[in-house]
Amino acid sequence: MPAQPVVRTTEGLVHGRWEQRRAQEPRDGRDLAVFRGLRYARPPVGALRFAAPVEPAPWHGVREATAFGPVVPQSGPMPAGPAEPSEDTDWLTLNVCTPDPGSAGLPVLVWIHGGGFISGTAGDPLYDPTALASAGLVVVSVNYRVGAEGFLLLEGAPANRAFLDQLAALRWVRRNIARFGGDPARVTVAGQSAGAGSVAALLTMDAARGLFRRAVAHTVPGNHCTPALAAEVTAETARLLGTAPTAAALAEVHPWRLAAAVTELGTALPRHLARWGRLAQTGIATVPVVDGEVLPGSPWSAVTDGVDLLVGHTRDEFRLFGVLSGRHGGFTEEEARLALELLAPPPTGPDAYRAALPGATPSELLEAVHSDALFRVPSLRLAEANAAVGGTSHLFELTLPAPALDGAFGACHGLDVSLAFGTLDSPMGRYFLGDPPTAAAVRVSAELRQAWVRFATTGDPGWPAFEPDGQLTRVLDVRSETVRYPEQTARRIWSGHPLTAYDLR
Repeated sequence: MPAQPVVRTTEGLVHGRWEQRRAQEPRDGRDLAVFRGLRYARPPVGALRFAAPVEPAPWHGVREATAFGPVVPQSGPMPAGPAEPSEDTDWLTLNVCTPDPGSAGLPVLVWIHGGGFISGTAGDPLYDPTALASAGLVVVSVNYRVGAEGFLLLEGAPANRAFLDQLAALRWVRRNIARFGGDPARVTVAGQSAGAGSVAALLTMDAARGLFRRAVAHTVPGNHCTPALAAEVTAETARLLGTAPTAAALAEVHPWRLAAAVTELGTALPRHLARWGRLAQTGIATVPVVDGEVLPGSPWSAVTDGVDLLVGHTRDEFRLFGVLSGRHGGFTEEEARLALELLAPPPTGPDAYRAALPGATPSELLEAVHSDALFRVPSLRLAEANAAVGGTSHLFELTLPAPALDGAFGACHGLDVSLAFGTLDSPMGRYFLGDPPTAAAVRVSAELRQAWVRFATTGDPGWPAFEPDGQLTRVLDVRSETVRYPEQTARRIWSGHPLTAYDLR
């Protein structure tokens, strides 16, 4: 075994470790060099609370880089890690896994985790990078501020601080990734759910130009809001804490207490339906703000420079939330009516859904409009928008169902992540796909993982590009095939209706 790997970054020397490749990957006699908890910006506390990220200070000597950085303050019903106060505030860290730190010019994949913009961590076993790195990619995964720290609109602070964190991480990659064997000119930024929403946002930003060449977006969410709505969310969050809705006042609140207030507000969102409409219906209050500066517009209208884009969604996106809440199959007619009223494109959308799905139960109607409005249509529209400005879009839909709970999840939100990373043996992978996983899951995982590697390397995932006429889409299932975009009902209902930021009713 060679000595543990040491790399000189622009800030100082870092000491990683060698780790074995995943068991399902062919061995070539070499292990992977892994560096964890690398600081790409200073801790955003004290005078830097709610500020744009600041480059880290240089250091002398060798800094240990073998443990993940601390979990950022988490909100919501499913936080990543313990949702409790922590005194370790070195949140803005990233991790690098490389098959050869002495190499030159390997393609790079930068992963932005999901979590509804309110939770998540790059250290989740679901995102174990070793299968992708074993296939020849340098994989970088990023922690960034979520919830109130990252997205609450505050007087006296920049908007969308989470996106500024991601830009800072990408700048760190540009400065340093060649030292880890990567090619700074072949960077692919990738994410799922809120991570895909981050990727979509980055596509609109002048500040992101030149920081990546390609983009992967699994399940692009449609939840952005106007400054007017965001200001009311901030005011209500501050009211729960008994303080003023300013950066200065909220900086006096412990970060984890502020995160708990966001959780409390999320639970109370049904009380705000009359005023907050779609935002309240979707269940997450702190979302990206179309502020005109950091985020110049909603991605479906603000993308101006096309890139190589791999984008897709699952067939049964919203099923996950119905099953986990215990409501799947049990939503009422009134709940379906309200969902159609708030989320379907006005004024004819509610009737169009009922006509297109005759005999559908209330749960089926609610699931369909949530899946379309929140995930499927935004993903499709991003593919279309990128192609319209000269980019090359490749579209997919995952239809392979999860066998868990006798198939109740279907091909649900998040099922694609363990397949793409090859982490079928992670806790979430085993939960959805079984232990051991089905032969079909192993095959689809290999196809999707290979598509990522091919795309990051060449820009071609292995199937034709999506174009408005042909609408060719890769459908991933027991027998994968390339066909015309499968969700034609949703495409027809939403035709001619722009996706807009959530606003006050």
